[in-house]
Amino acid sequence: MSKAGLLVNLQRLRKADDVGIEHFSTSNGPLPIVSPENALARWPGGRKEAEQALLSVFRTANKGLAHFSSAFESTPEETRLIEIATRGIPALIVSYLYTPLKLQPPQSRITMRSREAG
Repeated sequence: MSKAGLLVNLQRLRKADDVGIEHFSTSNGPLPIVSPENALARWPGGRKEAEQALLSVFRTANKGLAHFSSAFESTPEETRLIEIATRGIPALIVSYLYTPLKLQPPQSRITMRSREAG
């Protein structure tokens, strides 16, 4: 995520202890970094909502988990986007990591709670 709040590829090298998709290889070489364009194209759902859901995860991880910030404010919309991300991110991981490595993805142990239509 850029400082302007846009979905972008990393602009700097990873830290020594970071693990990225490019650290996994097939016989053809390292797996490629997934561009925002490719991630959004593969996302199950609308493009704009997908982008907002991914950005929401980055905002929450950065401002709400990595370091606390008074700028982090959880809203019902943010919660809705995180819920959307919980469905889309596993699909991306299967498409861009497990499938190229010819690995069977683990079965999800996450269950959905029923929601009233609103």
